[in-house]
Amino acid sequence: MEDSQDSPADEWPPTAVEQGHVHVWHSAASTEQLSPERALLSTSVVQVSLGDHHGLLLAQGGQVFSFGELTWRDLSVPLSDPVLEVSLLGKEVVFIAAGGFHCGALTEQGSVFMWGENAAGQCGLTDRGTVTNISVPEPSLVSVVDTEVVPPMVVQVVELACGREHSLALSAQNELWAWGSGCQLGLVTSTFPVKKPMKVEHLAGRHVIQVACGAYHSLALVRTLPPQVYKTQSSPKIRERGPLLHCPVSDREELLSSDDAHYCPLGVELKDDVKIESSPRRGIPKQKGHPGGKPTDSSPGSRASSCLFSEYGLSDSRLGNISVGSWPDSGFPTDSSPGAQQLWMSSKSFPVEAEHVTGSSLESQHTARTGETDSLSSHTSDDSCVSSAPSSDLMTSSYKNDSTCKRYTSSSSGQSGLYSSSPLCLEEIHLSLQNVKSSSLTNIHEKGSAAASRRRSLPGTPTHGSPQRHRLCGCRPLPGGRVQAAASEAPGDGLPSLETEVWSWGRGSEGQLGHGDQLARLQPLCVKSLTGQEVIKVAAGSHHSLALTAHCRVYSWGSNISGQLGHVNIPVTVPQQIKLSDGLHVWDLSGGQSHSLLLADGDCVQPALLYCGQQQEPLPAKTATLRSLSSCQRSPSRAESYRVRPTQLRLDIEMGYISTVQSGGQMCAVLTNRNIRGFTSAIHELASKERRLYCWLIGVRRLLLSPLRDRQSSCQLLGEQCTQLFSTLCETFARLIALAGRHSTSLNYFLHNGHIRDVTSLSLLTHTEFFQNTYKKYFSAVDDFQVMGGFQSLHSLSVECLAAQQTTLAQLCGSNQPVGGEVDLVSVFHWPLQQLSQYHRTLLRLTACYDVSTIEYQLLNQGCTQYESLSLSLLKKKKEAETTFLFWKTHCGKATEGLRLPQRRLVCESSNRSLTPQNAGRFSSHWFILFNDILVHTQGTIPSKSFLSIHRIYHLSWLWVKPVTEDDGELSAIRITCPEEVFTLVASSPQEKNKWLRSLSQAVDRALGGSGEGSPGQTAMSRTASYTFTADERLRDAQYTGGWLAGRLHGRGTMKWPDGRLYKGNFKNGLEDGYGECTIPKKESNKPDSYQGQWKEGKIHGFGKYKYASGEVYEGCFWEGQRHGYGMLSSGKLTRTSSSMFIGHWVHDRKTGYGVFDDITRGQKYMGLWLDDQRHGNAVVISQHGLYFEGTFRENKMSGPGLLVSEDETIFHGEFSDDWTVNGKGVLLPANGYCLKGMFSGEWNSGLKVVGVYAKAAVDDSESKDEYPPNRLGQYVVPAAQRWSCVFDECWSRLGCDAAGSGDRSTAWGNIAVTITTARRQSPNLSKSQNKLLESLEFIPQYAEPVTTANYDSIRRYLCKACETPHHPLGWLVETLVTAYRMTYVSSDRRLLQQAVAEVQAYLTHFYSIVRFLFSGLQADGSVLPEPASSNSRGDPMNEWQSVVVVSCSSLLLPLLLPRLYPPLFDLYCQQEEQEEAQYWQHILTFNKQPDQSLLSFLGVQEKFWPHWMSILGEKKQIVSSSKDACFASAVETLQQISTTFTPGDKLLVIQETFKELKAEVKPFLNGDVLWCMDDLLPLFMYVVIRARIRNLKAEVSLIEDLMDPNIQHGEMGLMFTTLQACYFQIQKESMT
Repeated sequence: MEDSQDSPADEWPPTAVEQGHVHVWHSAASTEQLSPERALLSTSVVQVSLGDHHGLLLAQGGQVFSFGELTWRDLSVPLSDPVLEVSLLGKEVVFIAAGGFHCGALTEQGSVFMWGENAAGQCGLTDRGTVTNISVPEPSLVSVVDTEVVPPMVVQVVELACGREHSLALSAQNELWAWGSGCQLGLVTSTFPVKKPMKVEHLAGRHVIQVACGAYHSLALVRTLPPQVYKTQSSPKIRERGPLLHCPVSDREELLSSDDAHYCPLGVELKDDVKIESSPRRGIPKQKGHPGGKPTDSSPGSRASSCLFSEYGLSDSRLGNISVGSWPDSGFPTDSSPGAQQLWMSSKSFPVEAEHVTGSSLESQHTARTGETDSLSSHTSDDSCVSSAPSSDLMTSSYKNDSTCKRYTSSSSGQSGLYSSSPLCLEEIHLSLQNVKSSSLTNIHEKGSAAASRRRSLPGTPTHGSPQRHRLCGCRPLPGGRVQAAASEAPGDGLPSLETEVWSWGRGSEGQLGHGDQLARLQPLCVKSLTGQEVIKVAAGSHHSLALTAHCRVYSWGSNISGQLGHVNIPVTVPQQIKLSDGLHVWDLSGGQSHSLLLADGDCVQPALLYCGQQQEPLPAKTATLRSLSSCQRSPSRAESYRVRPTQLRLDIEMGYISTVQSGGQMCAVLTNRNIRGFTSAIHELASKERRLYCWLIGVRRLLLSPLRDRQSSCQLLGEQCTQLFSTLCETFARLIALAGRHSTSLNYFLHNGHIRDVTSLSLLTHTEFFQNTYKKYFSAVDDFQVMGGFQSLHSLSVECLAAQQTTLAQLCGSNQPVGGEVDLVSVFHWPLQQLSQYHRTLLRLTACYDVSTIEYQLLNQGCTQYESLSLSLLKKKKEAETTFLFWKTHCGKATEGLRLPQRRLVCESSNRSLTPQNAGRFSSHWFILFNDILVHTQGTIPSKSFLSIHRIYHLSWLWVKPVTEDDGELSAIRITCPEEVFTLVASSPQEKNKWLRSLSQAVDRALGGSGEGSPGQTAMSRTASYTFTADERLRDAQYTGGWLAGRLHGRGTMKWPDGRLYKGNFKNGLEDGYGECTIPKKESNKPDSYQGQWKEGKIHGFGKYKYASGEVYEGCFWEGQRHGYGMLSSGKLTRTSSSMFIGHWVHDRKTGYGVFDDITRGQKYMGLWLDDQRHGNAVVISQHGLYFEGTFRENKMSGPGLLVSEDETIFHGEFSDDWTVNGKGVLLPANGYCLKGMFSGEWNSGLKVVGVYAKAAVDDSESKDEYPPNRLGQYVVPAAQRWSCVFDECWSRLGCDAAGSGDRSTAWGNIAVTITTARRQSPNLSKSQNKLLESLEFIPQYAEPVTTANYDSIRRYLCKACETPHHPLGWLVETLVTAYRMTYVSSDRRLLQQAVAEVQAYLTHFYSIVRFLFSGLQADGSVLPEPASSNSRGDPMNEWQSVVVVSCSSLLLPLLLPRLYPPLFDLYCQQEEQEEAQYWQHILTFNKQPDQSLLSFLGVQEKFWPHWMSILGEKKQIVSSSKDACFASAVETLQQISTTFTPGDKLLVIQETFKELKAEVKPFLNGDVLWCMDDLLPLFMYVVIRARIRNLKAEVSLIEDLMDPNIQHGEMGLMFTTLQACYFQIQKESMT
């Protein structure tokens, strides 16, 4: 059949006329000869919508056509030649809706256009008419404006629906807007008509998905609120009940009603004295007397509402005893009251063989009051079905029934005409019940929970849904095929969700609202019986309603005069399911005036069209005679019969594939598509099988899973482990059900928009990962359950508890089951695997519709490959699970219980002795069993059906497989490497070897997360795994997690010992190597030692930081676990008695070499040499009491010659025997200038014994000079060049050099690059600037080229960057030198100044030697940089001389070091010059008391240099004799900046700028250029220095003098500096007196 439908078209996509065909026919036509009329258009039709007597067509491109009776234009247009709505051209219309007698269109921008009859305001207040217009002939814009926001905003509309006298619009925010007349608007108003769209406030805050309009009622499909939304709104009683379990409609009761609660659904309070009495024709309230017997008259202006119910001839007392909706045919709970049974018998007990029955046997007697017309009679010919918008999201299970279709005939009034609009007001609704108070007219006898459930569906009360409603509503189709996605966070975002509710409001006289009564509803009210039924579409006829669920069930309610509900119940006030034949799955529906149209899956690929309702056909004479006798008013020649069961219509196969159905009035329409290249048939087949899969899954859960899960004995029979697996299986099965339902619904939307053919929007392509994950998890749960033998136990349980349903279950499972009738549960649960193959086949068929170069083909081909791969993979896993189950079944016993796990699968085993260990004993038996995660080696007896007595387990994650090569002498051997063991396995043949090698390699690869498709022997040598050591003495019982390489620890990992030791870091060749962090617990102190730093070959080696449990902290270099090299040790804290700090050189864990020891507790600082942790050699000691000592130490004591200076400048130079103890010859020089020479003994602070001569010191005392050297400081100190050699040695070591200057330069640069790169990777907390700095340092500069003036600055910039980060060796060097320098000289004695200066100069020398090693082209210190080769042309010799650049280590490196060393160094300068500074500052203060002119005159500045005016904010002011700080202000400010600079070069630049400013200020006073002489310049510059008021000027001058670049001492800057020195000395000696 498919082949006959395939079009021979060669081009894709097809032309417009090949798609979107519309076929329309009269609903009452004979079903045996259906001849639909086709609309002839030159373009494809996108949408069709039908009204009472007219219709609309939306064509491709946004064109709108009208046909039928256009009463607002007095036109009658045939379908074959529809009229184009010219006013809508260019508007980009994407959606249309036809009402009773008016029309609506929606544009791409969300604008609404309305036209047609407007007597009830259903077309709104358009821009083409006034309020009094009864018709709008042309499409006119209707503005939907939200006035609640400031400023008001125009609402974007995405969907329209039109009734007879009202219109509804759904906004992009999923809010509902209404206009027109009647209670069907759902608005809180009593003024009609409503011409401006108003928001339906009762649905505000809810997510409306779709709307539909009947003649005088409205339906809305609303997303179920999540529990957290309505939980706080519900009453305490409801909250205690909790959510209802979600299950299909066949699994639970379908109707919830209420008891006699004192609440009315209309919001009107029910009084005890209010009673009801209705006329035989309509339920019109009658006047009743008060309990006292006095009558109560109604107001004169009151009249019966048009929205009241009709009782079909039943009195109110009978109706009060009827449980509406409790019909046996629906499966609902029935009411046992006599009244209900009587009504049931009267309405349904018809002979089955009676095919045609007169309508009077079904109808109750209706009589009308004088002057009133019943505009709601559903058998009136004018009552039209009005348009309902396309369906949205959602799902349900299939309902199959083999009942026959029965037809009945009834008489029709035949009257036609326009209905009168009668506005409904709340005051006009009067409710009265006889003797009881009830919330509805459903069943006044219902009590308890049913009443509570009914109360939850009252206006404003949130519904209480199933737990599955936590999922958000996914998406809904929008005009033009667009998709609107709702906010959700589920993995299946974009797929339709199925958690919906149906809300209804308006007139309910025919029960079309579905609330169990015939009352009108002013506001939307939830239809409780449809909650949880997964409704995906609602449709409204004139006076009946339809709902379609995801599992292809159809519910109907309302008027059933013509059998349009699909069953014989009258009246139907609650939704009831339509019973369909087996194999029919409905996926679209619509309702008309007196008929319903269903679209379902048939026996073939093409959809089947089902019809129920009014039908015209000739009647036999006897039946016609009976009909005429029963009708006292008329005797028609042709009787109207109707179908009470949906009957399949016979359509011409050439029509194509139906994609959607529409009904309206007495018309039916279908939209069809041709099968071009098999595209349409492929999509229809996929959707049909997906719907069947969903219904099948629902049936399996209902018949099998739910009963077994709820059975109490299931846990005992399955066992604890299988019970958990069964729970997981049920959970994944539920997720698979949800996916199938959501996917089938999504395919419904795709078929409805089939003319678009956007194959890239298929859910199979957009949600491939979600599909694959769902199927993988499900089949993984099935396989795990099978491996553990769960299906055997489950089968026994199913036979026990489902004995009566075994036949039904076997029929459900279909042809896959054995003939015996028992159900093979394994096959049942693997049946969804066939759907994956269907996905693959469908996508493969679709690829043939596109060219290989298109994006559609690429996406389809990719999806086809993915689903095929998944299907094959799951089939393979299924076979593995079956093999594993048979293995465990064969080898069962206690020994296997510990090895049998759900996820474990058998790969292969060697029971045939195909694999044995090398050098195995002759009589030993070995058995190797390979699983997907372990390798089991058993030995003992020959294996039979039980495991051997001894077995070892090797996890595949730490198993390395390697074939033994031919050179090793074993051709059929495989070498297995484990962390602590290596053994060789010998196969019986090369073929067996290849088999085992391939199996082992693939199993290891899969265990490591790979695909398992690698070549034999090519498994990952490097991996990450966990292991616990058992044999290694050093690592016994240690747990390791991290990297491995060929069975050895390699890479980053974590090792944890049982005693608490913990190591985190790098490994190499099985040992700690690289950076690592280690924690070692100490039992005696209850505190651990911790180390962070470098390791090598399992020992601490390199630079690191060690924190001892005692509180000491060592940061420095290690060598094989001992402190060796540079290091700093901090002992205790400042509050402890043992607080101290040492920084210096270590050798084999002992202080040896130069170091500084700061004994904070004793207040002494030692700076000198050490040997074996003792002070030994030359050193300097200073104390907090001002004592200064330099001399020699032996065995940790002052021993030998030494020089001691006290705080009062008393000097002792002589022999020492202990700390601060003199013993021997010496010279004592007090501060008064005398000299005491002789033999001294005693402690310095306790008193000295002296035997000698006390005399005034003689300058020419040659004898004392020979015996003792001159008493100058620094003669016993360690030379600056020998200090901190350990720091520079460590820097050389980091560069890869064994000694200073000896090493490969390229290796050094490589080490730098590796260090920088490693720091970037292992430092996640780096800032953006730091990361950018390290990235720039990763590039190695051109270090080998000669350094010229052109690239000298590039070296300077590189050094600046390198010194900014401690990750660079040079940066670490600078940081370490600064640390050592500050520890030595911060808060030190002023007598250390010269040593501090010498140490800075030594730093520069060592540092420069490293820089020269890195940049081989850099010249020696003091050399002249050559010009680049391109600039060697001859020029002016004078310019060449001035542009000479001299290499200087101070100018290159001081800017890097001195700013960090400046604070302690400058502090020493200030202490040294403190006395002179005091005198200088006193003079400065004195001089600054004088006015400018007086000071200039005193200093001898010539008057021609005196400024006479000054500029303040651009304004010149005269300088008078009393002015101060007015002269040379710019030069003064410039000189003051000398205190803000650090290096001598920067300070000299400040002095140079000061001279320039001074000359610039003097120049305007002179005529022409002046040749300055020192006599003129010195007084003037002295004035600037005085006014600058620079504190510590002597310290500034001394620092410049000591550290100034010697190359500029005799240049211009040198002369300027000399001038500053002269000014300082002159100011110090000058006096104003």
